[in-house]
Amino acid sequence: MLLVLGAGGALASGPTTQFSLSGDVTRPGSYTLSDLQGLPATTQTVSFLAGSGSQTHTYVGTSLWGLIDTAGVITGSAKNDIVSKYVLATGSDGYKVVYSVGEIDPTYGNRQDLVAYQEIVGGVPTPLGADGFARTTVPGDMRGSRYVSNLMNLDVRASGSTRTGTGGGAASGFTVSGAVVHDLSIDASTNWSALGLSPITRTVTYLAGAGSQTHTYTGYSFWDLLNSSAVGIVTDPAIKNDLVGKYVVATGSDGYKALYSMGELSPTYGGDPAIFIAVSETVGGVETGLGADGWARTVVPGDGRGSRYVSNLVNLEVFSAAPIPEPQAWALFGPGLGVVGVLARRARRRAAGHWIG
Repeated sequence: MLLVLGAGGALASGPTTQFSLSGDVTRPGSYTLSDLQGLPATTQTVSFLAGSGSQTHTYVGTSLWGLIDTAGVITGSAKNDIVSKYVLATGSDGYKVVYSVGEIDPTYGNRQDLVAYQEIVGGVPTPLGADGFARTTVPGDMRGSRYVSNLMNLDVRASGSTRTGTGGGAASGFTVSGAVVHDLSIDASTNWSALGLSPITRTVTYLAGAGSQTHTYTGYSFWDLLNSSAVGIVTDPAIKNDLVGKYVVATGSDGYKALYSMGELSPTYGGDPAIFIAVSETVGGVETGLGADGWARTVVPGDGRGSRYVSNLVNLEVFSAAPIPEPQAWALFGPGLGVVGVLARRARRRAAGHWIG
């Protein structure tokens, strides 16, 4: 792995020959090109905006979720704890992107993100060139800002939320806090139009328990609320595409949490269909409240299960993912990755029934 120090000691862009998989997993390790080529492969054609034009690429790679799942995500005792976690992808230049585990897990959002290691050019598989030996892909995103080239690290993390709920039961409103310009409290007296938001109505179907549910909700765009002048997301103009390194945690009155990456909320990137905050439901042609789901709940159109629907919403918190370690730490950590990688590869081969000495 080549990590280059730029001016002021910051990481400078350089090619990588391996990346680490670390954080809240039971089997951390490192992956080289040969490791990736030994895993189940997927060929994927994607189109996205980059700069002033559109690009189309056909990539060969392995499933990002498959890597994370094989490493074994460590979860706590909280209900559906996995939907409160995220993956931080970091490139050799320090560029970082957050993916919520919920958006890539096939049980929920099922986004087919890859760790790509080849591109098909003229029918011939070729290396990725300036994009390094591996890069992430995000099919369906409008822009390529969540594609991380020269992949250096995948880190699975728990959210930074410390909210504990309000003891359960019906909630009459919620607050917006964290890395925002203005904290905001919202309840039945809120004038949504004064916030610049218009109502949207969507019919969603998802699995809950042992059966399927279909609801027609009316509410307001999650993204538009956060991006409104009444709230405003704090970003650092010195950090390239700082927004894609952020995430939001929704907390219910019972302490239940779900995490959404800012990239999946923003229409500039993956925000279609938009995640929104429902405040009413239409039943038998009559618009009514949400009943046991409280005054407001988050709704995630397209998810296979309702586990990222947070009922009795009491808080939305905006976070920035913690920075990667200092370059000196990577220099010390780098040799250890090789050892961890060997152990991880041995574990994978043993699991496949192949003994290795």
